[in-house]
Amino acid sequence: MAVPSAVISSRTNPRVKQLRAAFSGNPKISDDLIAIEGEHLLEEALRSGIAPRMVFLTPDRQAPSQLSRDTEIIRLSEDVFSSVAETRSPQGIAALIEPVMYSIRDMFQIPTPLILICAGLQDPGNLGTLIRSAEAFGASGVLTSSGTVSPWNQKALRASAGSVFRVPVAVASQEEIGKLGIRLLAAVGSQRSDVLSAQDADLRQPCAILIGNEGSGLTDEWLQLATARVTIPCPGPVESLNAAIAGSLLLYEASRQRSTASRQTDATTVRIPNLQPRRPTGAAR
Repeated sequence: MAVPSAVISSRTNPRVKQLRAAFSGNPKISDDLIAIEGEHLLEEALRSGIAPRMVFLTPDRQAPSQLSRDTEIIRLSEDVFSSVAETRSPQGIAALIEPVMYSIRDMFQIPTPLILICAGLQDPGNLGTLIRSAEAFGASGVLTSSGTVSPWNQKALRASAGSVFRVPVAVASQEEIGKLGIRLLAAVGSQRSDVLSAQDADLRQPCAILIGNEGSGLTDEWLQLATARVTIPCPGPVESLNAAIAGSLLLYEASRQRSTASRQTDATTVRIPNLQPRRPTGAAR
C-alpha cells in the first residue's frame, strides 16, 4: 500500500479533479475510472477481487487493511472531500476503480442461462435494484440496450449494493439480443391479452426476460422480437408494477421453478437396486 501523502486542501488539485470527473461520469478526465463512495461499496469491491487504483480518505479515516501495495492513498481535507462527494452525508472514504468489463459470451457459461434485458430503463435506482436481484436469484447476467442508464451511475451503483462488481453486465444492440438463441419473454401488464401468467411460463429452460422503460414499457419492436409475453397477476386494482419490482418478481419465479425442478430431479433419480433382496434386520422390523 502506498504511503499516504500530505492532506490536500485545494479543490483544483489534479487528483481531486479526477475524482470529481469520475463521479460526474466524465471518462476523458477520469482516465476511464469509476468512482465509488462509502465503506460498504469499497468493501464489496475488495471482496469481489477489485483492486482500487486510488483511495481517498479524510484525515480521520483509516485505510482498509485489504488494499494492495499498488493502491495510492490520497488524503483530502473534510471541505474538499465534501465538495466532491455525491452523497449528502459523506463517509469520508471513496475510491477510483477500473470498471469490470463483460460480454454476452460471459452470460452463457452455465447450462441454462437466465438473462435479464433492460430495454430503455432510465431510473438508475431501478437498474441497480435489478442487478442486485439478478445476483440474488441466480441470473447469469444483465444486458442493457441503447437508452438505458449506465450501471456505473452513482445511484445505480448504490442501489446494486455491490452486485454490479460480480454480475456480468454488458451493453447489447437489439440485433445482438435477437440473435441470443434463447427464448425472449417480454414483461407486460396484466391488462393485455395473449399473455402467460408468470407461474405458467416455463422459466426452467434457457431464457431472457425483457423489462421495458418505466413509463412507456416495451416498444413494438421489442414486443415483436419476443418469443412470448409474460405478466405478473395482480389481484389488486393495479395495472402494472414498477420496473424493478416486476423484473425482480420474474427473476424470483425463474429461480423458484428451477429450484423445484432440481429437487424433483433429485427425488426421481433412478438408483441401482439391490440385486439380492436383504432380510430385514432387527432395527428395520
